Amino acid sequence: MTTEVIIESFLALSHWEILGTVLGIAYVILAAKESFWCWPAAFISTLIYTVLFWEGQLPMQAILNFYYMGMAIYGYQLWHKKAAQEDAFRVTKLSLSKHLIYLFVASALSLIIGYYLAEYTSTKLPYLDAAVMIFSVINTYLMAQKILENWIYWLVIDAAAIYLYWQTGFYVTIIMFGLYLVLAVYGYLEWNKSLKESSTIDENPYQ
Repeated sequence: MTTEVIIESFLALSHWEILGTVLGIAYVILAAKESFWCWPAAFISTLIYTVLFWEGQLPMQAILNFYYMGMAIYGYQLWHKKAAQEDAFRVTKLSLSKHLIYLFVASALSLIIGYYLAEYTSTKLPYLDAAVMIFSVINTYLMAQKILENWIYWLVIDAAAIYLYWQTGFYVTIIMFGLYLVLAVYGYLEWNKSLKESSTIDENPYQ
Protein backbone atom coordinates (compact mmCIF):
# COMPACT_ATOMS: atom_id res chain seq x y z
CA MET A 1 0.00 0.00 0.00
CA THR A 2 1.67 3.21 -1.17
CA THR A 3 1.48 6.56 0.58
CA GLU A 4 -0.31 8.03 -2.45
CA VAL A 5 -3.05 5.41 -2.25
CA ILE A 6 -3.54 6.05 1.47
CA ILE A 7 -3.78 9.83 0.94
CA GLU A 8 -6.27 9.35 -1.89
CA SER A 9 -8.34 7.05 0.32
CA PHE A 10 -8.45 9.68 3.07
CA LEU A 11 -9.55 12.34 0.60
CA ALA A 12 -12.30 10.03 -0.67
CA LEU A 13 -13.70 9.34 2.78
CA SER A 14 -17.39 9.89 3.32
CA HIS A 15 -18.68 12.25 5.96
CA TRP A 16 -20.53 9.29 7.42
CA GLU A 17 -17.33 7.38 8.19
CA ILE A 18 -15.80 10.47 9.81
CA LEU A 19 -18.94 11.03 11.92
CA GLY A 20 -19.00 7.36 12.92
CA THR A 21 -15.35 7.62 13.97
CA VAL A 22 -15.87 10.76 16.09
CA LEU A 23 -18.88 9.27 17.85
CA GLY A 24 -17.03 5.99 18.39
CA ILE A 25 -14.20 7.81 20.14
CA ALA A 26 -16.69 9.78 22.24
CA TYR A 27 -18.32 6.48 23.24
CA VAL A 28 -15.10 5.03 24.68
CA ILE A 29 -14.15 8.23 26.53
CA LEU A 30 -17.62 8.48 28.10
CA ALA A 31 -17.58 4.75 28.97
CA ALA A 32 -14.23 5.16 30.73
CA LYS A 33 -15.88 7.92 32.77
CA GLU A 34 -18.79 5.54 33.52
CA SER A 35 -21.25 7.95 31.90
CA PHE A 36 -24.40 6.32 30.52
CA TRP A 37 -24.31 8.90 27.71
CA CYS A 38 -21.67 6.69 26.10
CA TRP A 39 -24.47 4.45 24.86
CA PRO A 40 -26.36 7.01 22.69
CA ALA A 41 -23.03 7.89 21.04
CA ALA A 42 -22.40 4.18 20.48
CA PHE A 43 -25.85 3.67 18.96
CA ILE A 44 -25.42 6.33 16.27
CA SER A 45 -21.83 5.34 15.52
CA THR A 46 -22.67 1.67 15.09
CA LEU A 47 -25.72 2.46 12.96
CA ILE A 48 -23.39 4.24 10.53
CA TYR A 49 -20.83 1.44 10.55
CA THR A 50 -23.46 -1.24 10.03
CA VAL A 51 -24.17 0.28 6.62
CA LEU A 52 -20.53 1.01 5.76
CA PHE A 53 -19.25 -2.47 6.55
CA TRP A 54 -22.09 -4.15 4.69
CA GLU A 55 -21.26 -2.12 1.61
CA GLY A 56 -17.55 -2.91 2.12
CA GLN A 57 -18.15 -6.71 1.99
CA LEU A 58 -17.42 -7.30 5.67
CA PRO A 59 -20.69 -8.97 6.66
CA MET A 60 -19.48 -10.11 10.08
CA GLN A 61 -18.47 -6.56 10.95
CA ALA A 62 -21.85 -5.31 9.71
CA ILE A 63 -23.65 -7.88 11.86
CA LEU A 64 -21.37 -7.01 14.79
CA ASN A 65 -22.27 -3.34 14.57
CA PHE A 66 -25.97 -4.20 14.29
CA TYR A 67 -25.52 -6.15 17.53
CA TYR A 68 -23.74 -3.13 19.03
CA MET A 69 -26.85 -1.08 18.31
CA GLY A 70 -28.91 -3.44 20.44
CA MET A 71 -26.26 -3.48 23.18
CA ALA A 72 -26.23 0.34 23.15
CA ILE A 73 -29.92 0.29 24.04
CA TYR A 74 -29.37 -2.41 26.67
CA GLY A 75 -26.34 -0.64 28.15
CA TYR A 76 -28.12 2.70 28.36
CA GLN A 77 -31.16 1.20 30.08
CA LEU A 78 -29.01 -0.82 32.50
CA TRP A 79 -26.65 2.01 33.49
CA HIS A 80 -29.47 4.56 33.70
CA LYS A 81 -31.58 2.24 35.84
CA LYS A 82 -28.70 1.43 38.18
CA ALA A 83 -27.79 5.12 38.49
CA ALA A 84 -31.32 5.84 39.71
CA GLN A 85 -31.11 3.20 42.44
CA GLU A 86 -29.59 3.68 45.86
CA ASP A 87 -26.87 1.08 45.34
CA ALA A 88 -24.27 2.24 42.83
CA PHE A 89 -23.60 0.09 39.77
CA ARG A 90 -20.00 -0.77 40.57
CA VAL A 91 -17.07 -2.11 38.60
CA THR A 92 -16.33 -5.78 39.36
CA LYS A 93 -13.85 -8.46 38.32
CA LEU A 94 -14.50 -11.81 36.63
CA SER A 95 -13.34 -15.13 38.05
CA LEU A 96 -10.59 -17.13 36.30
CA SER A 97 -12.99 -19.95 35.45
CA LYS A 98 -15.34 -17.54 33.67
CA HIS A 99 -12.42 -16.03 31.77
CA LEU A 100 -11.46 -19.51 30.54
CA ILE A 101 -15.04 -20.21 29.47
CA TYR A 102 -15.13 -16.88 27.64
CA LEU A 103 -11.92 -17.65 25.75
CA PHE A 104 -12.91 -21.22 24.87
CA VAL A 105 -16.41 -20.39 23.63
CA ALA A 106 -15.27 -17.32 21.67
CA SER A 107 -12.37 -19.21 20.04
CA ALA A 108 -14.55 -22.17 19.06
CA LEU A 109 -17.26 -19.97 17.56
CA SER A 110 -14.65 -17.94 15.68
CA LEU A 111 -13.24 -21.08 14.04
CA ILE A 112 -16.67 -22.41 13.11
CA ILE A 113 -17.93 -19.15 11.63
CA GLY A 114 -14.57 -18.45 9.99
CA TYR A 115 -14.67 -21.83 8.25
CA TYR A 116 -18.19 -21.19 6.99
CA LEU A 117 -17.23 -17.78 5.65
CA ALA A 118 -14.11 -19.16 3.95
CA GLU A 119 -15.98 -21.99 2.27
CA TYR A 120 -19.30 -20.44 1.31
CA THR A 121 -18.86 -16.66 1.03
CA SER A 122 -16.54 -14.09 -0.54
CA THR A 123 -15.71 -12.51 2.81
CA LYS A 124 -12.29 -10.91 3.07
CA LEU A 125 -10.08 -12.42 5.82
CA PRO A 126 -12.91 -14.71 7.02
CA TYR A 127 -11.28 -16.11 10.18
CA LEU A 128 -10.09 -12.72 11.40
CA ASP A 129 -13.43 -11.13 10.52
CA ALA A 130 -15.22 -13.85 12.51
CA ALA A 131 -12.86 -13.64 15.50
CA VAL A 132 -13.15 -9.86 15.80
CA MET A 133 -16.93 -10.18 15.66
CA ILE A 134 -17.31 -13.01 18.18
CA PHE A 135 -14.89 -11.66 20.78
CA SER A 136 -16.38 -8.19 20.45
CA VAL A 137 -19.91 -9.51 20.91
CA ILE A 138 -19.07 -11.19 24.20
CA ASN A 139 -16.80 -8.41 25.39
CA THR A 140 -19.42 -5.73 24.82
CA TYR A 141 -21.66 -7.62 27.26
CA LEU A 142 -18.79 -7.65 29.79
CA MET A 143 -18.43 -3.90 29.31
CA ALA A 144 -22.15 -3.31 29.87
CA GLN A 145 -21.86 -5.34 33.08
CA LYS A 146 -18.86 -3.19 34.15
CA ILE A 147 -16.38 -6.07 34.24
CA LEU A 148 -12.92 -4.51 34.68
CA GLU A 149 -11.06 -6.95 32.43
CA ASN A 150 -13.12 -6.02 29.39
CA TRP A 151 -10.56 -3.26 28.75
CA ILE A 152 -7.72 -5.80 28.56
CA TYR A 153 -9.67 -7.85 26.03
CA TRP A 154 -10.33 -4.70 23.99
CA LEU A 155 -6.58 -4.16 23.63
CA VAL A 156 -6.24 -7.48 21.80
CA ILE A 157 -9.50 -7.14 19.85
CA ASP A 158 -8.71 -3.60 18.70
CA ALA A 159 -5.21 -4.59 17.57
CA ALA A 160 -6.69 -7.41 15.47
CA ALA A 161 -9.35 -5.06 14.10
CA ILE A 162 -6.68 -2.56 13.03
CA TYR A 163 -5.03 -5.19 10.83
CA LEU A 164 -8.42 -6.22 9.42
CA TYR A 165 -9.37 -2.66 8.51
CA TRP A 166 -5.92 -1.93 7.05
CA GLN A 167 -6.35 -4.85 4.68
CA THR A 168 -9.84 -3.75 3.70
CA GLY A 169 -9.29 -0.01 3.29
CA PHE A 170 -11.07 1.55 6.28
CA TYR A 171 -8.24 3.97 7.06
CA VAL A 172 -10.08 6.50 9.23
CA THR A 173 -11.46 3.57 11.19
CA ILE A 174 -7.86 2.48 11.78
CA ILE A 175 -7.19 5.85 13.40
CA MET A 176 -10.24 5.35 15.59
CA PHE A 177 -9.09 1.91 16.69
CA GLY A 178 -5.57 3.19 17.27
CA LEU A 179 -7.08 5.69 19.69
CA TYR A 180 -9.18 2.86 21.13
CA LEU A 181 -5.93 1.11 22.12
CA VAL A 182 -4.85 4.16 24.11
CA LEU A 183 -8.34 4.67 25.53
CA ALA A 184 -8.53 1.01 26.58
CA VAL A 185 -5.52 1.62 28.82
CA TYR A 186 -7.17 4.80 30.11
CA GLY A 187 -10.46 2.98 30.67
CA TYR A 188 -8.75 0.19 32.59
CA LEU A 189 -6.95 2.65 34.87
CA GLU A 190 -10.16 4.62 35.51
CA TRP A 191 -12.26 1.52 36.23
CA ASN A 192 -9.53 -0.02 38.38
CA LYS A 193 -9.43 3.21 40.40
CA SER A 194 -13.23 3.08 40.74
CA LEU A 195 -13.02 -0.56 41.87
CA LYS A 196 -10.46 0.28 44.55
CA GLU A 197 -12.53 3.23 45.77
CA SER A 198 -15.68 1.10 46.06
CA SER A 199 -13.69 -1.58 47.93
CA THR A 200 -12.46 1.07 50.36
CA ILE A 201 -16.02 2.25 50.99
CA ASP A 202 -17.14 -1.34 51.67
CA GLU A 203 -14.31 -1.77 54.17
CA ASN A 204 -15.08 1.57 55.85
CA PRO A 205 -18.84 2.16 55.41
CA TYR A 206 -18.92 5.06 57.88
CA GLN A 207 -16.03 7.12 56.50
